[in-house]
Amino acid sequence: MSGSSLRSRLAMQSPVGVFWMSTGSATVLELAAIAKPDAVVIDVQHGVWDRQTIEFAVGVVRHYAPVLIRTAANSPLAIGQALDAGAEGVIVPMIESDREAAAAVSAARFPPHGTRSAGGVRPLSQDFASYYAQADASTVVGVMIETQRAVQNAEAIANTPGVDFVLIGTGDLALSLGTFQTPDSRHERACRSAFEACKVAGIPCAIFTGNVDAAVKRRHEGYALVVVANDIDVLSNGFSSAMKQFSQATS
Repeated sequence: MSGSSLRSRLAMQSPVGVFWMSTGSATVLELAAIAKPDAVVIDVQHGVWDRQTIEFAVGVVRHYAPVLIRTAANSPLAIGQALDAGAEGVIVPMIESDREAAAAVSAARFPPHGTRSAGGVRPLSQDFASYYAQADASTVVGVMIETQRAVQNAEAIANTPGVDFVLIGTGDLALSLGTFQTPDSRHERACRSAFEACKVAGIPCAIFTGNVDAAVKRRHEGYALVVVANDIDVLSNGFSSAMKQFSQATS
């Protein structure tokens, strides 16, 4: 699946179920990609990835599924390096205003439409003229709403030209609202507020979900992109379940 088809799918707000990958293992990432998710997300912000493992992982996995990279920061360097690695797009964290969203879009686009610098092993190892001609049209730019201030500015963020989708970061949003340890209705109201802002703007709203049941629930609510599984939980739960089963069978 090419970057352009992923961008088109998002534009049509078709269902997109992703695997979220944090452990820094290209081997685990390849095993996940073989399961044929709609896309995989390499989490550079909180995951155990470095420049070399990202390059290797994208090279292996992009033949199975589109790759999105959650960048370490909203900076030209972080966004440019993610795209230079061959990712179909970026998910930029901690966006709180339309100005910040516009900066992320600019960093992902080549001049004259943005400020992205030309370079990278993968772009330069192919016909760069062809790469340049199609890159701006096919590159996906997602931005994350993760704070109370961002929710207040959701309408402006969602209407920022060049933003392909908004992703609600539910964990940091709960921290920002003060609802992390004592969940209440404020969190859900904030999510719905961001969702409605995206709906009015006509762009997809995505949401981080911790398991497949939550992903199904959120998809039925209208969220276009959801997290079906993440490697940390799949691995830890799998090992825990195996040991528990063994212990019960041999006790």
